Order: sequence, then C-alpha cells, then structure tokens
Amino acid sequence: MRLLALVDSPDHVCCRYRIRAFESALRDVGCSLTCESLERGLLARARQLTSTSRFDAVILQRKLLPSWQLRLLRRGARRLIFDFDDAVLFRDSHDRRGIHSARRERGFARIVGAADAVIAGNGFLAERACLAGAAPGKIWTIPTCVEPARYPNKPEQDEPQTTVGEHPPELVWIGSSSTLKGLEARRSLWERLGREVPGLRLRVICDRFPDFGPLRTIPVAWSEATEARELARGDVGVNLLPDDDWSRGKCGLKVLQYQAAGLPVIANPVGANLEMIRPGENGILATSDDDWLAAVRVLSAPSLRAEMGANGRRRVESSYSVDAWARTFSAVVAGTAPPGERVLSPSRRKNVDRVGSAAE
Repeated sequence: MRLLALVDSPDHVCCRYRIRAFESALRDVGCSLTCESLERGLLARARQLTSTSRFDAVILQRKLLPSWQLRLLRRGARRLIFDFDDAVLFRDSHDRRGIHSARRERGFARIVGAADAVIAGNGFLAERACLAGAAPGKIWTIPTCVEPARYPNKPEQDEPQTTVGEHPPELVWIGSSSTLKGLEARRSLWERLGREVPGLRLRVICDRFPDFGPLRTIPVAWSEATEARELARGDVGVNLLPDDDWSRGKCGLKVLQYQAAGLPVIANPVGANLEMIRPGENGILATSDDDWLAAVRVLSAPSLRAEMGANGRRRVESSYSVDAWARTFSAVVAGTAPPGERVLSPSRRKNVDRVGSAAE
C-alpha cells in the first residue's frame, strides 16, 4: 500500500509526531509512506492534488482546502484521511478578531464530510468533527504520541535543603513563538514567583525568549536533536492554556514531553491538561497565582518530584506512546479498523479485551 501525507512540511512538529512517528509500524504492515509539503502556487497545487491517484491512500493534515481544491483531491484520492490536532475550525486564542470564523467552520465541515476517515487528536476535536457532519463511524480519536525512549531518565537528585528558598526547583517550558504568548499573558504570575521564591529559574526552550524581571530565564535555543536532553535538565514542566475552545483542541504535546522526560507538571485546568495530569500523582493543576506559588513550593522536594515524574513516564508509556497506538493508526489508515469502533485508550482497551466487552 502506498500512502501519501500532504502536510505543512515533513519536518513540521505535527507531521513528525502524528504521521512520521508511525512510519515503522506502517512499514511492518506493508505500507510505504511519502510525506510532501502542500504546494503554495495554485497551478502547482492543482497538479499535486490531481496526482494523488498514484497512491492508495492520502492523509491531509490540518489543512482546510478551498472547495475546488478539495474536489480535485477527492477525485484523485482513492482513500482520503483527514488528521488534525488543533481546532482548525477556529482562529487561535490570540487573534484580535476572536476565535470564531464562519469561513473556517465551513471549510472544516467540507473536509470532515468528504474524508473516508477522520483522525482527531482528542475527544473535543472528535466531537467537533461529528457536529460538523462527519459520520461517527468514520471518526477515530488517536492522541499525539511520543517515543519515551528518546527521553533520558531524569538524574537522581539529593534531598532538599531545610528551606524552599535554598533549593527551589527549576521550571521548564518548551514551545514555539506563537504558544509563548500564553506564557507571557500571565507575566504577573512569573514575576511574583520570581519575587517570592528566591533562586527560582525558568528554562525556556524556544526560538524567542521572554523577560520576566525577578524570575531568571534560562534561554535554550530549540533543536530537535537536543530538546529531550534539555527538558531533562529542568525539574518541573509548566503549561498555561487560555480558557477557550481553541485551547481545548490542543493535544498536550508539551505535557507529554515533560512526562516522558520524567518531570512532574504544573498546569492550569484547561483542555488536555485535565486529561493528562492526575493531581497529586503526576503533577498539580493550578488556577490562581496562589495555587501556582503553593505548587512550586510543594515540588521543591526532589523525592516528590521523582515519584510524580516516574508516574507520568509510566502513563506516557501505557497511553500516549507510539507503540501503544501504532496498530490502531495503521488500521485506520489502511481502512481495516472496524467501522464505528470507539477507540479507547490503550490501558482501557486492555481491560475491555480481558472482559470481552465494555460498558459505556
């Protein structure tokens, strides 16, 4: 089976984590994968969409095509899969026009209606696809997955000193310039943490770096080759999401990376954070500035960080790893997944297999 993925770029984070991550599994079932950037020019794109007939199946990732381009793709593609891990029917949280867009919603409805299979990164996105007109039987929820083996184990640390101020944890955040805006929107929080927790530092792995005054920022230029190692040098991963539908479509890659690196996580209770963070087990959910300050102080104890980090790593391995979802992804792409199957998390699926049925 020949599979073509039409993506922003083969090196784009979404392609790397949601398609190329499964290349080995696809190869094991006799499927060859070709990833192509969507052409920018109209004539070049028209030729590209028409030429998809050379493949047995096509994955279109996240792109909402104009009607005429979707018609060309649908005529050429023998099997069309739409994969998305963002709420592409909305504008992003920081757009001055607001998140709602009638044009985007129409484009989203067209693609999920035309596709033979829709792969959504979380339950919120799957629900949106269903509300937009996609038949429930052709929607599968497959989370963004990481490869835990890429992330070195967090080195063991000595026990803390007698006061928090003498041994504060080093916070770490990873992301792009666009998602950094969410961190900067709570500038007063970071400044307060810097004032009230002497010696606290924030490691920022990005292509742009903020200045939070009293909170010392450690700038680390992002690199695919070094990101896992740089994450492990921190003590506690942090994530902040705006409380809106765009953010509820986020699939929690930051949190998964922190957990794969063996770090506990502090995050606000929005979207994927609610699903991935089990308070007291692998992290802390914090809303107010007081909550965040208390969480940082609690996680000043290396022994507690190590315990929570290990719990998070185990959960990634069981429920969010490439190995855990490879078989499901391959089956959906190939068209061999049972129609109408509700895809469960791997840990829940094991329980279902044991008892032979699931009570929903």
